[in-house]
Amino acid sequence: MARQLRPVELDFADTAPVRLVFTGTMAAPPDAVYRALAVETESWPEWFSGLTAAMPTPEGRTVRLTGGTRFRETVLAAQPDVLYAYRTDETNAPGAHALLEAWRLAPTGDGTRVRWTVATDGTALYRAVLRGSRPAMGRTFHSSVRALDRRLTKA
Repeated sequence: MARQLRPVELDFADTAPVRLVFTGTMAAPPDAVYRALAVETESWPEWFSGLTAAMPTPEGRTVRLTGGTRFRETVLAAQPDVLYAYRTDETNAPGAHALLEAWRLAPTGDGTRVRWTVATDGTALYRAVLRGSRPAMGRTFHSSVRALDRRLTKA
């Protein structure tokens, strides 16, 4: 059964009890990366490991992960080539109370620096599990960024 999460705003990315931040670089330019994140949301399962569906909604999207976890998200910030952020309004993930993800983009000499922040709160067990998941989430982030970069830069 899905449950409503606490609505948070963009500042939660800086104040959440649990903040996981991952960075990587891509050869693709910021406009192409932003388009893949914010406009072509249905393509996420093609490059983001563990995501099985991403369906647009008027407010944002609905996402499904391998294993059956579901999220209904609302977009909070969509600044082309700079920032794409969304919060989870409803999920079936046990123990979650609030969740926000922010993708910040910055041009590099010949590509894009990507920073993914996962900001969350929940029960003590939920927080401990998320903190313990940092290495696996980091691997997922880096492999997904590489897969997206290959997709965006192929000739």
